[in-house]
Amino acid sequence: MRVLIVGVGTRGDVAPYTGLGARLREAGHRVAIAAHEPHAELVAGAGLEHRPIPGDPLPLLFPGAGVSLAARARMFARYAAQVTDGIVEAAEQGADILLLGVAASAGYHVAEAMGVPSMGVHLQPVEPTGDFPPVTSALGRSFGRWGNRAAGRLAFAVPSPVHAGSARALRARLGLPPMSSRAVYRRRESTRWRVFHGYSPLVLPRPADWREGLEVRGYWWPERQPGWAPDDVLADFVGSGPPPVFVGFGSQVAARAEEFTDRAVRALRRAGLRGVLQTGVPGLLGDDVLGVGDVPHDWLFPRMAAVAHHCGSGTTGAGLRAGVPAVGLPAVNDQPLWAARLAALGVAPDAVPFRRLSAERLAAALHAAVTEVSYRRRAAALATRIRAEDGAAAVISAVRDDIART
Repeated sequence: MRVLIVGVGTRGDVAPYTGLGARLREAGHRVAIAAHEPHAELVAGAGLEHRPIPGDPLPLLFPGAGVSLAARARMFARYAAQVTDGIVEAAEQGADILLLGVAASAGYHVAEAMGVPSMGVHLQPVEPTGDFPPVTSALGRSFGRWGNRAAGRLAFAVPSPVHAGSARALRARLGLPPMSSRAVYRRRESTRWRVFHGYSPLVLPRPADWREGLEVRGYWWPERQPGWAPDDVLADFVGSGPPPVFVGFGSQVAARAEEFTDRAVRALRRAGLRGVLQTGVPGLLGDDVLGVGDVPHDWLFPRMAAVAHHCGSGTTGAGLRAGVPAVGLPAVNDQPLWAARLAALGVAPDAVPFRRLSAERLAAALHAAVTEVSYRRRAAALATRIRAEDGAAAVISAVRDDIART
């Protein structure tokens, strides 16, 4: 059957779907991933079809100083329209089932119009719960159990770019009867619309107040490109001395790569550590620091003494799978949640919020992560249990069941 996975966002929002897609392909399905154009090579490298979605999320996540709220609202509106158009066009190329990431909720209406099933494949826990505040909340603090659930419901009931496509205009375009965002949410709840979450219950347990149909079964590991091997510079650097430390900030430093690379280099040298940096400045930065581009985390992270990163869901999982200590450097959305979980699990010191990042704070956190034996011991024990999970199996089974019912 034709399976269309819709992954909207940055590279980290798409990479896990390459692993899920590969497993679905192995189960006998034809799999396409709809994603932004910069991710075409990532998808194709996994042997999957890429269907382009226009737009660029980075200016929305990190708009820079001087961008007014009104200007940001216009940017969000344009982006939401581009994403919605892209999802419609990708589905029109053919699909028997749609698997939808968090920001791809327009696909729910598209699937209804096509008469095909759909389900959520979320990398973040956006469903309302009392356990923690909405991961899309800018405040990043708990409102208490009742307040957390109420805020979570509000995120679904009020149209927003995060849940693009729930407006009446899309349903009218698709020939569907009008329905408010609140009504869509209520229908999803009453029909027990299924959502699978691509992370481990060992890392973030399934909330007890979630309804039936919201599943947490394990990570979906990105597919490594066939034949990939490290270049000689990287292989020689990693093997030429004590295990280095990885430092990466994700997509959030694209416009200020040199500044944050310098900050990371100073932190490493202050802590007396070798480092592999994924900060946007490639090449040898001295005898003790190497800047790299895209390197498979499943190859790189097990060779590190510790991994310091922005705590995107996928990078967090890759670090835990490697069994090495971590340092959380969270900035936005779900990143503070994953950073807090790393510390609670005992595999990382307290996080260094990105807005407070300095060479001194980063150096202190890296030193603690590398020298405190308990972090490595707990990380290794947790990694063994995470590797034993199969997060893709439940999705494959659900796809088979949904298609059989149509």
